[in-house]
Amino acid sequence: MKAELKHWIKKILPAGAFAIVFMLTLCSGCGGTTPESPTPLTPPASSEGGETEETSYQAPKFRGSAFHADKAEGDGSLMIDLSAVKHGYVAVSAVSDVRLKFQVIKDDITYNYDVASNGDPSVFPIQSGNGTYTFRIMENIVDNKYAVGYSTTAEVKLKDEYQPFLRPSNYSNYNENSACVKKAAEFSANAKTASDVITQVYDFVCKTVTYDYPKAENVKSGYMPVPDETMETGKGICFDYASLAAAMLRSQGIPTKIIFGYVAPNDVYHAWNMFYTKEDGWTTVKFQVNPNDWTRMDLTFSANGSNSKFIGDGSNYSDVYEY
Repeated sequence: MKAELKHWIKKILPAGAFAIVFMLTLCSGCGGTTPESPTPLTPPASSEGGETEETSYQAPKFRGSAFHADKAEGDGSLMIDLSAVKHGYVAVSAVSDVRLKFQVIKDDITYNYDVASNGDPSVFPIQSGNGTYTFRIMENIVDNKYAVGYSTTAEVKLKDEYQPFLRPSNYSNYNENSACVKKAAEFSANAKTASDVITQVYDFVCKTVTYDYPKAENVKSGYMPVPDETMETGKGICFDYASLAAAMLRSQGIPTKIIFGYVAPNDVYHAWNMFYTKEDGWTTVKFQVNPNDWTRMDLTFSANGSNSKFIGDGSNYSDVYEY
């Protein structure tokens, strides 16, 4: 799988950086073209946040995202909506006869994104924390050269640091009626804690999605996953795994990042997840969750029988970009 991952992921334009503390190590129970069921991951009940063994997990109200045309600014054809920056996202809609990119810039961190030129709206996370941001729609001039088509700045003060990772975006596109959201809601209804929800999502994706090698060989530049499609077909590349898991967990109020980075020892460029829970830490034979911190979850390797060299304490993972 290493060559395939390198082949397709280099076609996707990323940007940004983040560091982690603990790794969700890999489940060896799923493997091959017809993976076996992974070892169930059963955390103990948590009493933090008013939850006890007798209570159930209460998912918060669904958090969506959207482009608000009436609140957007621009020149009429290149429009940026900053009305929801406190909720951790910026939206764009642009019409042009040339290729477009969108930049999110804070200090020395720049995220670059492909943007549709037919007016279809795009939503991107604001993942670099509070501060002054510059947002630019860039128009292609020639070859790989771009010029600023429209630019604006904004002072961002997030409602909280988890907002960018609780809502849909181009990288994990879903809505309240998505099949993956409804399936995640079923898990929440049967869960006592957020950890229970995470466990059920992990097991579900491990059991139902296998790695799509032909897709990895033929994926186009600028590819974006559709979580419902991944769930329906039962196939995907690592970006699909990470996007589906993010959609399911975010929709149930669990902050989840999509991370791009490298996995040693072969420097595989790869995508995985990190999630956050305020519940008590819990440990199984397969992985450890640190309370009040981000924890790594790699469903691609877990679901497809990873080699033991990918199992470790997280030191073999190098986070580069987060969405």
